[in-house]
Amino acid sequence: MIITIDGPAGAGKSSVARALARRLHFTFLDTGAMYRAVTLAALRRGLPLEDTAALVELAGHVEIAFDAERVLLDGDDVTDAVRTYEISNLVRHAAGNPGVRAKLVELQRAAAANKDVVTEGRDQGTVAFPHAECKIFLTAGPEERARRRLLDLQSRGEKVTFEDVLAKQNSRDDSDRSRSVGPLIAAPDAIEVLTDGLSPEQVVDRLENLVRRRMHKVPNCED
Repeated sequence: MIITIDGPAGAGKSSVARALARRLHFTFLDTGAMYRAVTLAALRRGLPLEDTAALVELAGHVEIAFDAERVLLDGDDVTDAVRTYEISNLVRHAAGNPGVRAKLVELQRAAAANKDVVTEGRDQGTVAFPHAECKIFLTAGPEERARRRLLDLQSRGEKVTFEDVLAKQNSRDDSDRSRSVGPLIAAPDAIEVLTDGLSPEQVVDRLENLVRRRMHKVPNCED
């Protein structure tokens, strides 16, 4: 069974999807980390992010793997490195590159083959896994998402302001929605879950309920 969780930056997709996968004993696939890893690899190699062809070639050669809670780039643990503010502001170059997306979607499908998977990103229910059994679009208001992101960054020791986080987030939302390949959009058969005012545990509770109903053949996993 494949469960897709799509949504904008700061909606809590990664943490919620990871927790849901644990509860269901499914594999968790963090596709956002894959685009971040390509971005980090380019920076480490001094590769211009505007060089679209070079980014595609790079995406085809780097090794991105997941080991429990860790993200590995060519065997190096980059779990924290890919979540920095710098990478968040630059990942659009990889995420908006059609060639990079094609290569990473291919890897995502291979990683999910013959497995029970919870996968999160921007285009999982629309492009990567259009036939997924249960699709969720997780979202929250812009200010709420920026507040969560600010707290996350501050917990990592980064010095940023709410205003800057909100502005960068809004810019990224526009970029995600307007790109020609894999834009941020809810699949027609996705269930939208608004997380404003909900704790992470409450969100996971709701998603688990949706998924288990789908397991019992309730149409479109709606509650």
